[in-house]
Amino acid sequence: MRIAMIGLGRMGANIARRLMRGGHEIVAFDRNPPLVDMLAGEGATAAASLEEVAAKLESPRIFWVMLPAGPPTESTIKTLMGLASPGDIIIDGGNSFYKDDIRRAKLCAMKGLHYVDVGTSGGVWGLDRGYCMMIGGDAATLDSLDPLFEAMAPGFGTIARTPDRGGPNEDTRAEKGYIHAGPAGSGHFVKMVHNGIEYGLMQAYAEGFDILKGKSSAKLPEDERFDLNLTDIAEVWRRGSVISSWLLDLTATALAKDQMLEQFSGQVADSGEGHWTIEAAMEEAVPAYVLSAALFARYRSRVDTTFGDKLLSAMRFGFGGHVEMPQ
Repeated sequence: MRIAMIGLGRMGANIARRLMRGGHEIVAFDRNPPLVDMLAGEGATAAASLEEVAAKLESPRIFWVMLPAGPPTESTIKTLMGLASPGDIIIDGGNSFYKDDIRRAKLCAMKGLHYVDVGTSGGVWGLDRGYCMMIGGDAATLDSLDPLFEAMAPGFGTIARTPDRGGPNEDTRAEKGYIHAGPAGSGHFVKMVHNGIEYGLMQAYAEGFDILKGKSSAKLPEDERFDLNLTDIAEVWRRGSVISSWLLDLTATALAKDQMLEQFSGQVADSGEGHWTIEAAMEEAVPAYVLSAALFARYRSRVDTTFGDKLLSAMRFGFGGHVEMPQ
């Protein structure tokens, strides 16, 4: 299939590369020409403008927008709606607020366009590991795009199959790493909650390792002090422990490089989805103690930092290349 990738940052460029590895053709565009030239050197077709992107696609055209949520995505999709023809498909694979997807889908439908939102997880590792995708939109459009999603997804891999799956209402593609979550907006909603949970998991690891590190404190009785090796603890927990995870893998990697995490200030950024998840919890009257505490801990880190905050920054850098708040 031939698809436009609009936005060639950390995620967009690697998604394009993975699709090309799967035999698909990419029309590449970014406001930064060197990024376009780099991908063109790897086999993509370069485009110098959104108008040129549209001209280099065949009907029904597929536009994949991979830009930061907010004005960059909003303005780009607005322009594409003016360039697109009935039957064309606009995909937002970034981290947009799900209510924006619902609004955009209605506007696209009025013009005969199809709108798809893809909550995409995989970070800078997705090129080789594949991307977990939570997809919103109408079923027929998603089915037509399935070859793209299958090429991007991790596939069955080596993960053991879940016992008792196979019910009539289950999406069999879940075992490959992607699902049709529901109508427009549902993909980004599921990804939003995914990121809220991610905040909570990361905070639990950060606080736990902070407690381990603090056990050598001079404030404790001398016979109760332990000088614990955090690198070894992270490593042993990776192997057979009930709290093993990819986040713990990244923690072990960061600590092995520098147990004191000196390169990080501990001023932890947030991307918005944690905030939106708490808003959704409030709208639904669902108690979310852990997730809200994890979000507020990030706010606090910008005033008073801890070792645990440095670990949060290290994990964020590990899975997504995310940098800290400006100093």
